[in-house]
Amino acid sequence: MKVMKLFWVLVVAAIMASCGTTSQVPITGRKQNLIVSNEQVLSLSTQQYQEYMKSAKASTNATNTAMVKWVGQKLANAVVAYLKANGMGDEVSQYQWEFNLVQNTQVNAFCMPGGKIVVYEGLLPVTQNEASLAIVLGHEIAHAVAKHSAERLSNAYKQQYGMQILSGVAQAAGVNSNLQQLGTQVLGVGAQAWSSGFSRSQESEADHIGLIFAAMAGYDPAVALDFWQRMAAEGNSSTSIFSDHPSDAKRIKQIQGWLPEAKKYYKK
Repeated sequence: MKVMKLFWVLVVAAIMASCGTTSQVPITGRKQNLIVSNEQVLSLSTQQYQEYMKSAKASTNATNTAMVKWVGQKLANAVVAYLKANGMGDEVSQYQWEFNLVQNTQVNAFCMPGGKIVVYEGLLPVTQNEASLAIVLGHEIAHAVAKHSAERLSNAYKQQYGMQILSGVAQAAGVNSNLQQLGTQVLGVGAQAWSSGFSRSQESEADHIGLIFAAMAGYDPAVALDFWQRMAAEGNSSTSIFSDHPSDAKRIKQIQGWLPEAKKYYKK
């Protein structure tokens, strides 16, 4: 009996692993199996982003708005250059970069799949400068580039529809038909839902990748230490989007470990 149970567990694992595609996350090289494609994620997220922007109020501060767009575009250029230089040029078309500063006092920022970036005005008093803003935006962009939303949906699909996959029901059309409902269940409703609720390991991975993206864009990655120390001192990490991230102490320790690698990419 135990042998047969183990056999079917292995069969399910093998079939589920064969579904979708296996890819590597840029920078870290971690392998991930995605049943949900990035294109499917984009189709789900675009509508929510557009709805969010209809209700959001754009910042009236021209200087800060220009800074967000400038820093964001530098990061986007660095990401595109990296993808093209490392055999991932076909993924560049998936990103339609857009940078917005909105009126909101929360210490918050998010990047939707496809490169739609929103910064809340409440974040800027904590970042204080371009370089620290680049650290935050690098982190948010990293979630998109690492396809963390697609990974979350893929894992949820495997958990909820594993037996359908085993019986052959969950073909491509089946995935599409269930994806809308599953996306709402897993990610919630609204643009911010797509950039919250990541696992701690995904948050740490975004820290790692984002630190290097910032360095590639010409920002000293070492400023990340001062920024997260300010966050810890003000207690913002427990009252903002960063509340589900690693603890301040753990994050700072991890960043210290990644700095030697990140500085290899840093050029003023």
